[in-house]
Amino acid sequence: MKKGLLTCLITTVLYSLVVYYLMYPCLNIHSFGFWMFVMSIIFVFSLVYSIVCVGNGISKLFNKKGETLSIKGVFSLVLIPVILLGIIIINFILSPLFNSRQYYKRINVVDGDFSTEIKEVDFNKLPLLDRDSSLKIGDRTMGQMSELVSQFDVSDQYTQINYLNEIVRVTPLEYSSLVKWITNRGKGIKGYITVNSTNGSAKLIKLDKGMKYAPSAYFNENLYRKLQFSYPTFYFDSVNFEIDNEGNPYWIASVTKFVGVGLRRDIQGVVIFNPVNGKSKYYPVDKVPTWVDHVYEADLVLEQVSDWGRYKNGFLNSIITQKGVVETTSGYNYLAQDNDIYLYTGITSVISDESNIGFILTNMRTKETKFYNVAGAEEYSAMESAKGQVQQMRYNSTFPLLINLNGRPTYLVSLKDDAGLVKMYAFVDVVDYQKVVVTDSSEGIKKASENYLNEVGEDVVTDLIEKAVRVNNLKTVLIDGNTYYYFNDDEGYKYRVSIKVDKNKLPFISDGNSILVRYKKNSDVINVVEVVIE
Repeated sequence: MKKGLLTCLITTVLYSLVVYYLMYPCLNIHSFGFWMFVMSIIFVFSLVYSIVCVGNGISKLFNKKGETLSIKGVFSLVLIPVILLGIIIINFILSPLFNSRQYYKRINVVDGDFSTEIKEVDFNKLPLLDRDSSLKIGDRTMGQMSELVSQFDVSDQYTQINYLNEIVRVTPLEYSSLVKWITNRGKGIKGYITVNSTNGSAKLIKLDKGMKYAPSAYFNENLYRKLQFSYPTFYFDSVNFEIDNEGNPYWIASVTKFVGVGLRRDIQGVVIFNPVNGKSKYYPVDKVPTWVDHVYEADLVLEQVSDWGRYKNGFLNSIITQKGVVETTSGYNYLAQDNDIYLYTGITSVISDESNIGFILTNMRTKETKFYNVAGAEEYSAMESAKGQVQQMRYNSTFPLLINLNGRPTYLVSLKDDAGLVKMYAFVDVVDYQKVVVTDSSEGIKKASENYLNEVGEDVVTDLIEKAVRVNNLKTVLIDGNTYYYFNDDEGYKYRVSIKVDKNKLPFISDGNSILVRYKKNSDVINVVEVVIE
């Protein structure tokens, strides 16, 4: 009997070690994967014990009358349903049914003011290329490196970051196969690719010392295995590739915490891992270096914002009356502001319609989240409106970028052909998605914005500066079929006003007239958005 038990224990231990090495589960009681690992060990122990006992004739699974199971053979199997039942009970107690307030508070959402907090769009720092377009550019860049293309592939990471005040997507090279890992592991992965999200320029950055640890590496050099073995109790939710301000590559591994077993997940910190030398360091969320852009994943932010919108007035209200219940739209995009990356998504009523009640911006490093009460078109309505302008082309629409264009919230949509190339830019007014203007991408994004403003008018309605001026040196100019009036005041300031501001009065102004102008802010040439002629 003792010999059989020893055989059973040795087999179970060997199984546990092999599975742990191959699957490297997180050794954390809040992880469901950990309990799956434990239950598999129990099952193997019970199976081997029964086989050994029957094989050695020490005991039988059934007694002599074949009526009952031997306790020694199956007792440990009882632990599996006990564990499952325990998880179900604990998670039920901790579910939104009894803890809706805690789910509502998963993320702190404060109100923001669009006109004062969202900066006027800078087209030199606007991420016009989405991930799919960046992927195609990166693949083309790699194809030009004949000495590397046969040994490495391009990873599909393409993390969007703010690098030295430029918006770029960065992705590492990776081993193309086990054989290529064996032949190249001595020198490691040679570099990474950056794609400028504004102008589409791509670079292959070669490293003096190759990256040894990567998701495509094997055995102890596999990134995920290395991380889990270094921090066995940490649950790593996501691992993103980023570079610091000196261009050094790092893996940013977010460490997740749970309530119960797999419930109410959140991020407690990150492990910054150097893929060249394998060194790493853990940082709590409030100590993460500012060059890191992605601590929180988009799906986690959307999940928490959805709970914020769903459980504000309790669990029953979220199911029955649904008073004040809102949810995120089904898409999102990233914006760059103040050297950080922000997630943008619309907020809409749970009652299906084609409008948003506002939108949120979430800092992907700090999780600081603001809600902007700007009612308007839902993103997919804007996308369809943009495609409808050139429906004969059958272009595909990217998810919109939300920008502040001349003081108004505006959607910027790229229209792409089947090859993934951007063919047109569309500007769509958030408040009224019937106001849409498309421009061929070959004319450039600035020209596209000018066409939009010329078409819909430069009607800024908030935070206007008011000034009484006398018109001097009045000139009329025709630009793209639209009439503009240019003039100076007595102080030498230059003004421009579109005929669309007031079609009935502007044609009758002349030098020497005193008028009241309203405009957004001073610039080299002040764009007037409202005129009162005395």
